[in-house]
Amino acid sequence: MKSNITIEEIREKLAQYKPELQPVPNGFKKASVLIPFYPQTNGLSVIFMKRPDYPGPHGGQISFPGGAKDESDIDDLCTALRETEEEIGIDRNKIEIIGGLKTEYTFASRYWITPYVGLMPFPTELKPDENEVERLIIIPFSHLLKPETFSKDMYEWKGFQYPSYLYTFEKDVIWGLTARILFNFISLLFSGQEASTHWPPA
Repeated sequence: MKSNITIEEIREKLAQYKPELQPVPNGFKKASVLIPFYPQTNGLSVIFMKRPDYPGPHGGQISFPGGAKDESDIDDLCTALRETEEEIGIDRNKIEIIGGLKTEYTFASRYWITPYVGLMPFPTELKPDENEVERLIIIPFSHLLKPETFSKDMYEWKGFQYPSYLYTFEKDVIWGLTARILFNFISLLFSGQEASTHWPPA
């Protein structure tokens, strides 16, 4: 696997890709997330956010910005952009959307999620909402491509063990849905298709 990839290569892959978007099954709620690329002077990075440890299945987890669809959202992309603006404090009109990925889902909260990939301008003043975000985690994309960064293992969370893809950055661990979306996206960049593995990973 290449040790790095450019935003131009990402654009090219996404321009050629038609994601499989499944209708929302009964009992699931629509949601969207954004994979926000940030072209810093030292290279292309991805912005993640650590949520405060509030009650609920996603409290304290590391995630992409995003959330549930609101009645005011005209489509799934509008949800991703609105949530990103609300959570990390960037004007949604300054985000360039360069593609989308296949729909995913969460087990615990029963969300049916549409991921998008966006490019943020640099420099950008980020103003995370303290009620939604404990801190931002900006990770060089080249780091996420390193084989030693990735593993498949059981992850302990709030007293339970979960099989998951895992990405590590310093003391942070990306797991669960966010790791699954990231794994599928990286698979797309290098194979032309998102991973078609059964979940949970063996």
